[in-house]
Amino acid sequence: MENIIPKNSNRLISLDVMRGLIMILLAGESCLVYENLKALHLGGIANGFIGQFFHHPWHGLHFWDCVQPAFMLMAGSAMYMSFQSKKANGITWEQNFKHIVIRSLKLFLLGTGLHCVAAGKLVFELWNVLTQLSVTTLIAYLIINRSFWFQLGVSAILLVLTEVLYRNILMPGYDQPFVESHNFGSYIDAILMGKINMDGWVTINCIPTAAHTIWGVLAGRLLMTNRPAPQKIRYLIIAGVIGLILGYGLDFANITPIIKRISTSSFVLASGGWVLLIMAFFYWLVDIKKVNKYAWVCVVVGMNSIFIYLFFETVGAQWFNGAVGIFVKGFMGFTGVSTNIIAVFSALVTLFVEWYLCYFLSKHKVFVKI
Repeated sequence: MENIIPKNSNRLISLDVMRGLIMILLAGESCLVYENLKALHLGGIANGFIGQFFHHPWHGLHFWDCVQPAFMLMAGSAMYMSFQSKKANGITWEQNFKHIVIRSLKLFLLGTGLHCVAAGKLVFELWNVLTQLSVTTLIAYLIINRSFWFQLGVSAILLVLTEVLYRNILMPGYDQPFVESHNFGSYIDAILMGKINMDGWVTINCIPTAAHTIWGVLAGRLLMTNRPAPQKIRYLIIAGVIGLILGYGLDFANITPIIKRISTSSFVLASGGWVLLIMAFFYWLVDIKKVNKYAWVCVVVGMNSIFIYLFFETVGAQWFNGAVGIFVKGFMGFTGVSTNIIAVFSALVTLFVEWYLCYFLSKHKVFVKI
């Protein structure tokens, strides 16, 4: 399957693997793999492990809370590498800016459109990750040519701005900075959309999470340098540990709680720290140690990440999951296996078929881009 992996020797396969893995995990959620595993009620450690594949209800951090930050950070790295490739071909920042604006507009429209599909009617909601990414992409690109310290400084300012907004703009009914549905983020949503999200998500998460996209740009910039590989890994690890110390430190000191749903500064730092450590691990494993025999399993998905995301959020959720389930559950119904186990198997089969769709497209050199 090596022919699926790009031949470009300068390409970092680890980033393709990581992006693909993120999308496979998200597809697993859409196919209800984790929901059906949870319904088995395995107990003990198994329940704790499965619970990591769900967002923390409010104050705390689960593994699943790091998936979107990873998505945002990888987008920043990919954007930087794409920009440098275009720059080498004579395309200026100004010329590429038009492409970035159009791409951000497409992401915004797709993100808001997905809410309409889910609702079955026209709605105006700004909580989708693609909508958020449309804003963070623009912010990160505007400073993509600036120095490391300038970009790091901007990311810090965004986190400080988030703190200031939540702590100092206290409106009636929205005067509790870190309480669900009673914070500044929900207040802005009530103004923008005339509603608030019942699960606690807020639109202005795009402000603090822009730091993730900026850090992705910086990580991509580091990995593209001629520095020795051990030094690159060391810098990623140091950055990751600093993020963890600051994020968990703010939480443990009762200064700012780690809350994914409103992307508090402590959450952005802690989740960003975990993602940078994961990036360092994949870079070491795949690009340095060359443990990439089965990298293609993730690469085929990563190369069509936007396509598969749109597929499982629309066709998958609306029809495909149920269509596959008709046959899997129908035939397995004759085996006498419990319905809960059949549901898990059906979800896994659906996930495999979605993966195979990406594999098929990659084999035929079909890549959907926006």
